[in-house]
Amino acid sequence: MIRKLMRSIREYRLVSLLSPIFVTMEVAMEVIILFLMAKLIDEGIDGDGGMDAVTHYGVILLCCCVLSLLFGVLAGHFAAYASVGFAKNLRHDIFYRVQNFSFSNIDRFSVASIVTRLTTDVTNVQNAYQMIVRTALRSPMMLIFSMIMAFQFSVKLLLIFLAAIPI
Repeated sequence: MIRKLMRSIREYRLVSLLSPIFVTMEVAMEVIILFLMAKLIDEGIDGDGGMDAVTHYGVILLCCCVLSLLFGVLAGHFAAYASVGFAKNLRHDIFYRVQNFSFSNIDRFSVASIVTRLTTDVTNVQNAYQMIVRTALRSPMMLIFSMIMAFQFSVKLLLIFLAAIPI
């Protein structure tokens, strides 16, 4: 079933791949922001870096926040564009498939049923595709990047994360 649906992606394959790439970059920026916040507190507020360190890390944080926002917007845009194109192709494929129905098939399916399939069902598949393209990768990437950053801080912290994952 998934292979049949994947045929309807066609010219939207590149856009479907760009969204997960931008989601990954957005998650990386979000985790880096937390890392930079820790550095700002350690060196700027608690340390003897003073206002120079706060300003330095503040500018870097601002740039990372803008990048994270940009990556999030691009991921959402490409996911929406890919899912709308996928739904367009799917409706097109279903319409031409219905055109090849025999008279017995046409008598068996009501017009209302066919219209419902062409609208509601395709819209549901479109929404599912958008969620898969955009959010299915977000949680695993957040887990991976968080583990990397936890390892940067402390191996004990990483071990706590690893112990908590199965629970």
